[in-house]
Amino acid sequence: MDEVKINLTAKDMPRKWYNVLPELTDPLAPPLDPETKKPISPDQLEAIFPKALIEQEMSGQSWIDIPEPVLEIYKLYRPTPLVRARRLEQAIGTKARIYYKDESVSPAGSHKPNTAIAQAYYNKMEGVKRLSTETGAGQWGTALSFACKMFDMKCTVYMVRCSYDQKPYRGIIIRSYGGEVFPSPSDKTSVGRSILAKDPGSGGSLGLAISEAVEDAASHKDTKYALGSVLNHVILHQTITGLEVKKQLEIAGEKPDILVGCVGGGSNFAGLVIPYMPEKMQGEKIRFVAAEPQACPTLTKGLFTYDFGDMARQTPLLKMYTLGHSYFPPPIHAGGLRYHGESPIISHLTKHEYIEARAYFQNEVFDAAKIFMQSQGFVPAPETSHAIKLTIDLAREAEPGQVIVFLYSGHGLLDLGAYDAYLKGELQDKAFSDEEIAEALKACPSVGF
Repeated sequence: MDEVKINLTAKDMPRKWYNVLPELTDPLAPPLDPETKKPISPDQLEAIFPKALIEQEMSGQSWIDIPEPVLEIYKLYRPTPLVRARRLEQAIGTKARIYYKDESVSPAGSHKPNTAIAQAYYNKMEGVKRLSTETGAGQWGTALSFACKMFDMKCTVYMVRCSYDQKPYRGIIIRSYGGEVFPSPSDKTSVGRSILAKDPGSGGSLGLAISEAVEDAASHKDTKYALGSVLNHVILHQTITGLEVKKQLEIAGEKPDILVGCVGGGSNFAGLVIPYMPEKMQGEKIRFVAAEPQACPTLTKGLFTYDFGDMARQTPLLKMYTLGHSYFPPPIHAGGLRYHGESPIISHLTKHEYIEARAYFQNEVFDAAKIFMQSQGFVPAPETSHAIKLTIDLAREAEPGQVIVFLYSGHGLLDLGAYDAYLKGELQDKAFSDEEIAEALKACPSVGF
């Protein structure tokens, strides 16, 4: 039983990113100014983002050229392989065909450099000296510190404290690339200090870490902010994965029936499915299915409404599925999925029933990761394992011959503490109750738009 790995050469790598915004028959709701509740103007974002990325955020172009310096760094690891998971198919007894797009081969071990490299480049071109950012499990912080080094820039990372403690090796890699990393809440920002004053043992959240990074960028003239997920320009850069998958499946003579990914902010999942939106909109029977944690069930239990992207309410208001910006998710090991909101694009497409979602507990996710490890041999990240769990469930439900593709968004070689806890039976399954959801959602602003 030979494994099938479909590789592309560097000359086959996509030269353009795909922007779905012009294709939407029902336009995306605009970001709003929190004070006026009116659509935000591009110049209001210039304090934290470079002009080029603001233009991409609001672009009406379907295809945007990938700059040559970005392509040159992409070539360190792209194109990434598409793998037929035959042993996984055999292990679970399915007649479906399972493929996974392996983004773990990047220097950071995940899909995150696809946008980190682009964001560092555009900031460098506008004279920015330093980037500040947040990170959950550490994959985004690792990717941005790598990208900043490629363009001789400084990088400051605010890492959610519970993940900072769970995954110390992520911090080591960030510092090895030349970045600096602080556990969030930290004493480096006013919002961090205010939280520590109330709760010195706070485990933090992505919403809080975003607040710290935004405050840092806004208060230093040589610094801009970089976000690893959620926003339109981030989704744009990630479409290189789905565009490669299209070419690879054509080589294999396959068409996908189901596309699968995990969702926190939505970038890896969107990068896979967005290039297939034209086919979906034209009536092709292709399913887009997202996996998220029961401890942070944004798409499955959240409310589609305007909310802040961060806890300190420093960001514009985004229309998205949200659990409330004040929500502190339990400290599960899938740190990259512990975000209260969701990408406006993914939220919009979910609301219009192009996307389905399922939520899982930690232990069943690690059960699926073990099946994958013991059949395919590789150690998946806890976030990626959500996609694996969903893929296994869908494969067991599938008709013979159906093709399922999931995004293997990152490896778990720096998540062995989580595996140790799982193997010892120490992982706790936590869910977000309806009462807690209702309470957290009370903090969402009232917007008559």
